[in-house]
Amino acid sequence: MGWITRFLTAIAFLAFGILFSPETFGSNSSSSSKLLIAIKLSHLLCFSTAWGAALWVTFIGGIIMFKNLPRHQFGNLQSKMFPAYFSMVGICCAISVACFGYVHPWRSSSSTEKYQLGFLLSAFAFNLTNLFVFTPMTIEMMKQRHKIEKEENIGEEVGWTKNKETAKKNPKLAAMNKKFGMIHGLSSLANIMSFGSLAIHSWYLAGKIDL
Repeated sequence: MGWITRFLTAIAFLAFGILFSPETFGSNSSSSSKLLIAIKLSHLLCFSTAWGAALWVTFIGGIIMFKNLPRHQFGNLQSKMFPAYFSMVGICCAISVACFGYVHPWRSSSSTEKYQLGFLLSAFAFNLTNLFVFTPMTIEMMKQRHKIEKEENIGEEVGWTKNKETAKKNPKLAAMNKKFGMIHGLSSLANIMSFGSLAIHSWYLAGKIDL
């Protein structure tokens, strides 16, 4: 099944759910009430998409790929995946910020709601920083390091073993590893901070759900 077919199928199920929800089916609620529900739904869907993507990429998908793919193949795949990942999460965070800000205007909202808006803004900012600063730098350094590793006939193995052994004899590779590790570490930190901000907001939402 192609991605367009899967996307349209998901949209169809969403539209079906909205159409026959208690708030829509046979409801006499005002248009403003329905708009508010639509905004809350947009916030929930975008937040859950950002949260789920961050959870998978940070703790599951990336680790599985690193442990099973040759390093150069893994790096090249990550260089294509991370710009898309940070773009999607950034857009979802931006929509969540807009929706949450609409439902809870700054002047009339409580301190708790202001903090939550701050956490959503933080997640958005950390993703933008990764997208436009750390990710391009990391990809460029990765390409330079791959070039050095190819000259040393390494990089097709799984894991870091050969890189560490070769770096002991190659100062150029050792220096590149140090630079790459610093930038990659900052990128990972920004990603974790974004994930943490979304985690705090998930706790807030859980307190609002009446099961």
